[in-house]
This record gives sequence, structure tokens and C-alpha cells, in this order.
Amino acid sequence: MQGLKREVAAITEAAMQGEIDFRESLTRRVALLAGLPESALAEVFDHRLQLNPGAERLLQGLQRAGIRTMLVSGGFTYFTERLKARLGFDHAYANQLEVVEGKLTGKVVGEIVDGEAKAAKLEHVRDALGLRPEQVIAAGDGANDIPMLRAAGFGVAFHAKPVLRDVAHCCLDHTGLDGILDIFGG
Repeated sequence: MQGLKREVAAITEAAMQGEIDFRESLTRRVALLAGLPESALAEVFDHRLQLNPGAERLLQGLQRAGIRTMLVSGGFTYFTERLKARLGFDHAYANQLEVVEGKLTGKVVGEIVDGEAKAAKLEHVRDALGLRPEQVIAAGDGANDIPMLRAAGFGVAFHAKPVLRDVAHCCLDHTGLDGILDIFGG
């Protein structure tokens, strides 16, 4: 929205490939948003954000089976909280953008949700639910998902970068997210 799509995309791709540290990537990308009105987030959510194919069917199938769900993202709470409400996730965690007087400051408030934080969130919810690692499935697409997939009993690489594919138990390359249901007979 600020004409920075190419620059943001290049930084994002480098982080997903594992070429640069996620924290550095996030800090650089968020800094580019300084001065953007907070209302631009609604514009992105309402008109530009698209769910991965199969996301709705996956969540419906998991809910029917009584499986607890969590969205943990290196993205932003503005989006994850809305996706949590729309899709029915039980938990959602992401980075919080700082807003002052209706404008993004270009900074993140609180803990940065990087790969290690994703794994820690998964472990915290897993332990709170009294689950063993082998009772947990995690899906991701980039390098910052490696610790989370390692903390889960079963890791799914969804249309993922090679660095994540190498640590996943299975890879979904030609299906939507609902392909996870097919793996487990759902």
C-alpha cells in the first residue's frame, strides 16, 4: 500500500528461505510501515488477504473431531485475531504492531513471534492441554517454522521452502490445507 511490495517481498522471501534471521526480517519489514494509517490494516484484511485453499474445510474438520487448534504466526495480531474469530481457532498468537494516534510507528510491541517463540507457544498450549508431543500436529511453510515442527509429534510442510521440507514428516505440495485431514482419514 505504500509502494513497497517488492522490497517487503524480497525481505520476506530471504527470511523464509533461512537466508536472514526472522527477527531482522520482521524489524526491517515493520519499519517500512511507519506512518501508515491503522485503517490500512482493515483494507488489507478486507480486500487483499486470501485464505490458503482448504483452510476453512480443515478447521471445520478439526472442530468436528474435537481437536483443539492454534494459529501461531510471525505476522500480526490484527490479522490473526480476525482469522481466529472467522475460522474458529481456539488460540492465536502473533506480533503486535505499535500504533500511536492512528498510525503505525514501524515498531512491534512486546515479544517478537519468531521460530523459537512459535515452538514455545506450541509447547505451552500442548502442556496446558496435557498432551504429549506425539499428539500434536504442526504445519508451516518457512524456515521460522522449523522449531515448531520439531516440537510437534508430526510436522507438515505446506507448499514450503526446501529448508522446512527437510525437517517435516510430510509435504503437501499439490493440495490445500485440508489435505491434512486426508493424511489422517478425516
